[in-house]
Amino acid sequence: MMPATLKNRLLELFEQHRGETLSGETLASIFGVSRNAVWKAVCELKNDGYRIDAATHRGYNFLDTNDILSEQGIRPHLKPFAAEAQISVLPTAESTNKTAREAAASGAEHGSVIFAHRQTAGKGRNGREFVSADGGIYMSFVLRPEFLPFMAPTAVTALAAVAVCEAVESVTGKSPSIKWVNDVFLGGLKVCGISTEAVTDFESGKISWIVLGLGINYDTKEFPEHLRGVAGSIFGKEGAPAVKNRLAAEVINRILAPKKDEPEIFASYKKRLNMLKKTVTVYAGNEVFEAFTWDIDECGHLIVKKADGETRVLNAGEISVRG
Repeated sequence: MMPATLKNRLLELFEQHRGETLSGETLASIFGVSRNAVWKAVCELKNDGYRIDAATHRGYNFLDTNDILSEQGIRPHLKPFAAEAQISVLPTAESTNKTAREAAASGAEHGSVIFAHRQTAGKGRNGREFVSADGGIYMSFVLRPEFLPFMAPTAVTALAAVAVCEAVESVTGKSPSIKWVNDVFLGGLKVCGISTEAVTDFESGKISWIVLGLGINYDTKEFPEHLRGVAGSIFGKEGAPAVKNRLAAEVINRILAPKKDEPEIFASYKKRLNMLKKTVTVYAGNEVFEAFTWDIDECGHLIVKKADGETRVLNAGEISVRG
């Protein structure tokens, strides 16, 4: 691990003392550097977009309104069981899932998390483009099966969807819901997409590692025309409070928490589903048909009933709610 720069050490301290005024002399003493070195580091943080008030003979005030995603901003909100998680926050990534795959292949630890402020080639389900503009939280986990009490990929997806809902509710008071399989909705608009990838050992047939990717629209204001009326943000037209790092930390806490078993996960998942007992259009492979969403089974598969009375259990595919 590279040694922390003075700028990053200063940011860590500022995050722990938001809204407080710290003198240059005090900061210089803490870090064993000159006051001029502190001033230069503060200038670097300002150039990164942080709001820091400086007053002669008083010091520096890291404003409470700062809301830039950073490892230093996330760590103070992590639970003890997640405190040692490896966290990397990148300015830009082609895809956090791609970066996480590379990290996993190189031996990254269970619970490692890759963040990016922007993605240049984010992917959703089935390789589709995932719009990754400013205003989002883009994150991918490396998960090792030996640390998970369950193996079903659907359980990992369900766990992630519930984790996002609970984190948003805890931090903002808003109550998101889930559209099968892996979309989180708020106010009738999609605010989070989830993708799960796994690599299997050829000889043993066992899963070597899982990459879990989440794209959360935090305060994105503009979407491409084809997504208007479909995608939204947790904080859309309203101003966003400075809780981005706290929200990211709460998602980590819930993903890495001591795990519940699959029945508990799917029970929580089912309570959040927003499309049960509704007529939907099902897209399953080359099939397109209308059906009534009846229930989910113990593996998170969707049970639907067609107009002719046939019952189908869907373990993949997509649905569109009529009306």
